[in-house]
Amino acid sequence: MAAVQGAARRAGRARATRKGERTREVILAHALRLATRIGLEGVTIGRLADDLGMSKSGLFAHFRSKEGLQIEILRLAAARMVDDVVKPALTAPRGEPRVRALFERWLAWEQSPSLPGGCPFVTASFELDDRPGPVRDYVVQTLRDWRDTFAGAARIAVQEGHFRRDFDCEQFAHDCYGIGLAFVHASRLMGDPKARDRADAAFEALLRAARAADRAPASASAASGRRR
Repeated sequence: MAAVQGAARRAGRARATRKGERTREVILAHALRLATRIGLEGVTIGRLADDLGMSKSGLFAHFRSKEGLQIEILRLAAARMVDDVVKPALTAPRGEPRVRALFERWLAWEQSPSLPGGCPFVTASFELDDRPGPVRDYVVQTLRDWRDTFAGAARIAVQEGHFRRDFDCEQFAHDCYGIGLAFVHASRLMGDPKARDRADAAFEALLRAARAADRAPASASAASGRRR
């Protein structure tokens, strides 16, 4: 009998844990969408409680503080970026095709319907640029990791003979990130209908400057066709 009761208690705790995890996922998914529109600072436990019809105390039990909530929002965003951008791009052939896949998937992710206000890290970078603390630190480290991913893909392109041997991969990653930021401004702030075309043209110019002398240019039209 004791064994049966113990098993029942364990099953009950497991069900409660799964329910708690599902509730947490719903909260964070809504919070992420909200953060892209109104910024991390606008996402409060009180606002989420009102939006989701939950008690403030229940929400507080999940995150303990506004800062804890903000970091968990960013963790979810980082996981989604890895799943939607990095992992699929890493299935592309090594070298220039992988570099291109990273860039194209990043810009597509920034325009994803699941992110109504765009890339949460770009938004947070402006919001927190002069506000020290663990939330800012998380944003900084994530963006460094992203630029390192770009630089690493460029280094592989050098190894594969696609980019020239003296190529500065860190500068390339910096410049790609700059194109991405310009794209965000042009498309979201300025409403430029040619924002994506201009970003693609700037990226193609970087690739032309990067290629080894004996490397045949990749087909820009083919890449454009994949994007459409």
